[in-house]
Amino acid sequence: MPVSARDRTRLSRTAEAVRSRGVVAAAALLCAALLATGCADKHDDASTIIRTTTNIAGAGVVGTDRDTATACPLPSAPDAGSGATRTVTHTAGVSQVPADPKRIVVLTTSALDAACALGLWERVAGAVTLDGDRSQPMYLGYGVVKVPSIGPIGQPDPARIAELKPDLILGDVAPAAGGYEALSKIAPTVLIGAGGSWQSDFAAYSAGMNRDDAADTALRNYLTEAHDLGPALNATQSQASVLRFTADATQAQGSETFAAQVLSDVGVQRPTAQRGRSFDITEADLATKAEGDVIYVMFDGPDGEEHGKQVLRSTPFEELSASTDKRVFAVDDNVWHTTGLTAARAVLTDLRNSLNGYVTD
Repeated sequence: MPVSARDRTRLSRTAEAVRSRGVVAAAALLCAALLATGCADKHDDASTIIRTTTNIAGAGVVGTDRDTATACPLPSAPDAGSGATRTVTHTAGVSQVPADPKRIVVLTTSALDAACALGLWERVAGAVTLDGDRSQPMYLGYGVVKVPSIGPIGQPDPARIAELKPDLILGDVAPAAGGYEALSKIAPTVLIGAGGSWQSDFAAYSAGMNRDDAADTALRNYLTEAHDLGPALNATQSQASVLRFTADATQAQGSETFAAQVLSDVGVQRPTAQRGRSFDITEADLATKAEGDVIYVMFDGPDGEEHGKQVLRSTPFEELSASTDKRVFAVDDNVWHTTGLTAARAVLTDLRNSLNGYVTD
């Protein structure tokens, strides 16, 4: 029988308790956002940006009330015993980098995430930017929006980077624009390799910033939080399906993805069909390859959302047990489909607010 059927009796008995933990109704969210004005029509700019909708084609939106005020902690200290510079071996070669960089340029969102997690985001002199209305991911807070752009992701402008006079450049494999040689002539450059886990990527970025000790502490704290969260949510009793919609495809997120790795850290189980690598599915596959006790969906931009809405409103999807149980949740693609310690913490918050919940609006 469908995975979610075995929990249906338990869910009905605990409905009242779960209701307070699930995705609350739109009216309740709006009242909370506008508490100071008694749910009047007036609202502040932050509320306008953060709280947009609480339901997309029947899926409850998670993270609309995300608190980003403390996403980036206070600055961490460089590793002890360092001189003015240090040698870092990385994918592209060996670089002599500052022991305590002051002006950092990041070529990837994950590098910006790492700088945030170590409390160094205010030292980021320039960053690649996202498409759309917001130049940087919302989960990193509002301050990062003010970081000067060096061009879109994958196409940084070496001339713009040089104008910012960085003392450290961080990224993954060398971008097409300029390459490692051009970048290293501007400033010491550290490029991490592709194909590692998000935790190894974070450690590599942290090494470039001479924050190995701070990174170890941050990762331990994250893992402690994740491991404590699992029993609190009875995570091992839930199988979470994760789907990502692009403009023309529906992808089941496999074990190699960031979202799957964080779910594993918490102890959340995955449906049997999603325990390998990611794969595309059709509407005909939904019953056998998309079902779960709970289904998380994410959308790759407006086109992905439009396609996702069509699937979520289709008869095969509406017949899934997770759908009839109202246990389908829409999560932020910029959080669940990225890599980084700050993003991982945001996923933990999303799980805390939804894994045992159901959609009420």
